Amino acid sequence: MHDNALMPALVLGELRAKIPVVQGGMGVGISLSSLASAVANAGGIGVISTVGLGLDRPEHAKNPLETCVEAIREEIRRAREKTKGILGVNIMVASSNFATEVRAAIGAGIDIIFSGAGLPLDLPRYLEQGVKTKLVPIVSSAKAARVLLRQWTTKYGYAPDAFVVEGPLAGGHLGFKREQIDDPAFALEKLVPQVLDEVTAFEQGGGKHIPVIAAGGIFTGADIYRMLQLGASGVQMGTRFVCTHECDASPAFKQAYLDCEQADIGIISSPVGMPGRAIRNDFIRMAERGEKVPFHCPYQCIITCDHQKSPYCIALALLNAKRGNLGAGYAFAGANACRIRELTSVPALIAELSAGYAQASMEDKA
Repeated sequence: MHDNALMPALVLGELRAKIPVVQGGMGVGISLSSLASAVANAGGIGVISTVGLGLDRPEHAKNPLETCVEAIREEIRRAREKTKGILGVNIMVASSNFATEVRAAIGAGIDIIFSGAGLPLDLPRYLEQGVKTKLVPIVSSAKAARVLLRQWTTKYGYAPDAFVVEGPLAGGHLGFKREQIDDPAFALEKLVPQVLDEVTAFEQGGGKHIPVIAAGGIFTGADIYRMLQLGASGVQMGTRFVCTHECDASPAFKQAYLDCEQADIGIISSPVGMPGRAIRNDFIRMAERGEKVPFHCPYQCIITCDHQKSPYCIALALLNAKRGNLGAGYAFAGANACRIRELTSVPALIAELSAGYAQASMEDKA
């Protein structure tokens, strides 16, 4: 087995992850305390998604905000009990409870907040004196990085602690128009250097060092090596961690990944108004044929969701899938989900990625 040390550490201020791997936040119950703590223990950055936290609790109907806050605190507490490693949360800008979720995570002492699905223009305003939580926006373009750098530094005197640059091969909701997803001009290999140019210009103007983390379609240790050679300081991986024993999803959800072929993974029009990548199934096909009808919204969870026109509730569909009821929902997945063929453990996956990184490094230097 190759030593993890061959992969460089990922440093965000005083935080130092032994390996440059961030586990992507996967919403509605896929990445919770079990997966996040396992990744943190393996030397990476484990991430809890706040999307849909508390939805499955009976008290949610009466007190959605309080239930969400308590669920966030509890999930972070559970993860902390299992690891001394680095933990983050992923909070969607489009969440109806964005401010509440951010305050709850900071109050619970989370190390890092990752935030995408919109531009987190006001995220630094929630930091109070003495708070050490790092703020990491998720962007899909150099323009978005530029806007955030200008807004945060001008208005709050604060620069992002890192950027996650998410390309169009990611799973879940995508920050691209449909026609951009397969356009080579928007490939991750193009986006990373463009964002690095923005960050480098900022650093040369006297700004702090801002690591760039590449995300979307990264599958092997060789992929990690390639991104770091482009100038990224680390990578974010979501899909690879779904078929681990430690992942919080149900066995049936993981089986959907193990069974899927390339032709099953496709782009859908999500009710929240963004394209998304998912494993196509009968539920999705029925929605596309118009066999599902607009519904009464039970959750009001995403501000961009037009529930009066939506053929189904995405929160409920994802919650059903997480529980294993894929007849009443579906699984989001990255473009490479079809390459996963077996369940593994987080330590075994990290060892595989480390070995692949070392191999790519040796071949590159040969």
